[in-house]
Amino acid sequence: MGSVHLRALRELPGAELAAVCSSDPRQLTGDLTASQGNLGGPGEVFDFSGVSRYAEVPALLEDASVEAVDLCLPTHLHEEVAVQALRAGKHVLVEKPMALDGDSARRMIAAARDAGRTLMCAQVLRFFPEYKALRDALPRFGAVRGAFLRRRCAAPAWGGWLRDASLSGGGAFDLLIHDIDMCLHLFGYPKAVSATGGSESLLAQLFYDFGAVTVSGGWQQASAFPFGMEYSVTLEGGTIEFRSAGLAPTVFTATAEPLSVETRDGYAAEIEYFLECCRTGREPERCPPRESAAAIDLMHAILGACERNGEKLLCSNPA
Repeated sequence: MGSVHLRALRELPGAELAAVCSSDPRQLTGDLTASQGNLGGPGEVFDFSGVSRYAEVPALLEDASVEAVDLCLPTHLHEEVAVQALRAGKHVLVEKPMALDGDSARRMIAAARDAGRTLMCAQVLRFFPEYKALRDALPRFGAVRGAFLRRRCAAPAWGGWLRDASLSGGGAFDLLIHDIDMCLHLFGYPKAVSATGGSESLLAQLFYDFGAVTVSGGWQQASAFPFGMEYSVTLEGGTIEFRSAGLAPTVFTATAEPLSVETRDGYAAEIEYFLECCRTGREPERCPPRESAAAIDLMHAILGACERNGEKLLCSNPA
């Protein structure tokens, strides 16, 4: 994700890359060709010749030229480093999942409040054009009747820490946090959940007054399995669907009508919004950290429900 965020930063004329930090000497040269993510493909070589380079976080945080930090670290390090950065007077954008548990996320929120700095979790789906198109279209087609969201990819052969659930939360936690956050964004916190599966792949139902939302996916053990994401939302006046493998966001009524979709890169839009919040001192209302913490709580409720093998369990928003 560090490589992805670096590419996005190049699109933002109001942002200056002041420093980078990595424990990998090769990465500090700008060579990120060994880096890849869920979407596959190699990283690239970046020009870090005019950028300060640090092997340890404390040295980076002492750099007065750094006003904000973008944390693309393993999940188990998010709370510790985010709190250090906030106490050092830096604004913080932290990759998803915000932390391994909701209490850790809320300690990060408290640290941001005490420091008077901006904290935002990079729940990028809120900025993806395909999901923004869904959000914007919902009011046009009446009440929600139900929804289905799915996200799958091959189990990662890169980033060894991801396969250790004590460091990453597990495949379902790391991957489906996107869709759970989108459910909170669009529908609010559910009244109950049920789930089957386990830490790498699961199928969950979230129960609302209007009905149920199904969320499924996770890691597939077949190494050639492609990344894919999709949604289907049934409304009083139509159904809106999207599949990354071949169906642009479309509303189906008596006819099929493509939705208007922005061409802006979601990562660039996300980082630009974070920087604007830093400049203006506004709360990141489009992606508030309290909702990122709630998504973590809900993921843990779902993982707990997996252990009850489909039993419907009441839940409430701890935030």
